[in-house]
Amino acid sequence: MSSVSPVIIVKVSADAATEQPDLLAVEEPLEIRLGYGSRDDRRQRSLAVTMRTPGHDPELALGFLYTENIIQQAGDVVSVRHCVSDADKTGNVIRVELQPEVIVDWQALERNSYTASSCGICGKTSIEAVQAVCSAKLTDEFRLDAGIVNSLPDTLRQRQRTFTYTGGLHAAALFDATGSIHLVREDIGRHNALDKLIGASFWQGWLPLQQYGVLVSGRIGFELVQKAWRAGIPLLAAVGAPSSLAVDLAKEAGMTLLGFVREGRFNIYTAPERVINPVAFSG
Repeated sequence: MSSVSPVIIVKVSADAATEQPDLLAVEEPLEIRLGYGSRDDRRQRSLAVTMRTPGHDPELALGFLYTENIIQQAGDVVSVRHCVSDADKTGNVIRVELQPEVIVDWQALERNSYTASSCGICGKTSIEAVQAVCSAKLTDEFRLDAGIVNSLPDTLRQRQRTFTYTGGLHAAALFDATGSIHLVREDIGRHNALDKLIGASFWQGWLPLQQYGVLVSGRIGFELVQKAWRAGIPLLAAVGAPSSLAVDLAKEAGMTLLGFVREGRFNIYTAPERVINPVAFSG
């Protein structure tokens, strides 16, 4: 399934209106189902439906399961497959088979999940609920020079292949202390882009991501900080603004939160000690 869809538009300018081909970012629902239970009593149940851009669906499912504290390690997963009749096709339902030893607390999931205005099911009902899962403070070892921070958006944009065509996708980028970007994932939903990034890192055995920062292309809401904390990410930066609850949760986590990273400037909202030479950079 393609991540872009061709359309014909009428492009209006000051002196003309002409029909032209264009590309749109595809938005489709993805249902995540779990196969779980003992070997002699296997069951299947729908966990969540999220609107996403097709592509890297297994990573999206794994990232969601990890940030919701359902799985802890790659060994908890038997398989991740689309539910389709034709093996050569992909679909909008994906099933994650869990090891029999993995216990799924459905009551806790129903109690702690909530629907955000633009994201679907993507977080915890409160900071207290997140603390129950993410109790450890983040590592203080990661440091990033302020001069590197503002180079990140341009570097990310060069890696956003689908955004270049459509202008309609969010991105999440994993970078190290030198500013090198190791991984980029795109999606129409900002929380999905981060889940894909965390899911890919989970499958590679990179978690916790203590030696990396993450840049997201939009704003930072509460659920993004929750997911980053769960993945052990010490620094989360955004081209846009953070919400008040995102800042509150970042403080609890000991996470460095940067916003408005663009046009040669940025704001530090929490844990400024991880940013080196901010005065030299601003001068």
